[in-house]
Amino acid sequence: MSTPTLWLQISAGRCPEECEWVVGQLAPRLSAELQARGLAAEEIDRAPGRHAGDARSVLLRVSGGDVHPQVADWLGTIQWIGASPYRPNHKRKNWFVSIAAFSEPMAYTWNEHELRIETLRASGPGGQHVNQTESAVRVTHRPTGLSTLAQEERSQHMNKRLALARLAALLAEREDETRRAAEDQRWRQHTRLERGNAVRVYRGADFRRER
Repeated sequence: MSTPTLWLQISAGRCPEECEWVVGQLAPRLSAELQARGLAAEEIDRAPGRHAGDARSVLLRVSGGDVHPQVADWLGTIQWIGASPYRPNHKRKNWFVSIAAFSEPMAYTWNEHELRIETLRASGPGGQHVNQTESAVRVTHRPTGLSTLAQEERSQHMNKRLALARLAALLAEREDETRRAAEDQRWRQHTRLERGNAVRVYRGADFRRER
């Protein structure tokens, strides 16, 4: 059984550079707390902020154990209360970032037990047989239902290799579509930061947690 895996996105949304600073400060704290809970947390992507060490967005890959309830108390809006690290005289003292969870896109691979391989007679135009042997090969990936057919070669072995190569291309295309959908979902989350009703509140440069 595979280990449950989630992606966690820490995002400053369209907020000012102070929020990018908060994301940069919060990411290692989140990773450390998740690891203290027995989870594995790995940073897999980062959109840099305007200052060194800051980030508009950080993506963590979290796995191990029962991961969903272990991250639930982090999901939502995070509030940091403090003076701007870049504009000391700025009146604003409340800054907000968000943390959202996404399912990790599935990487489509296969083993021989997931494939159904069928041989059949290759046919030409008008239903005429190209030859009298079952040289054509259809390969079906059972988990996804994707199927490919190769019949242009007289060799069944060569047609099998062609069908497998086409199946690999289909699975790669499907994986790309899944990843693009996940990236689109992440971007929508990045632009939809809700202020207020914070699930966690921190204060000061040392990030003392208030709740």
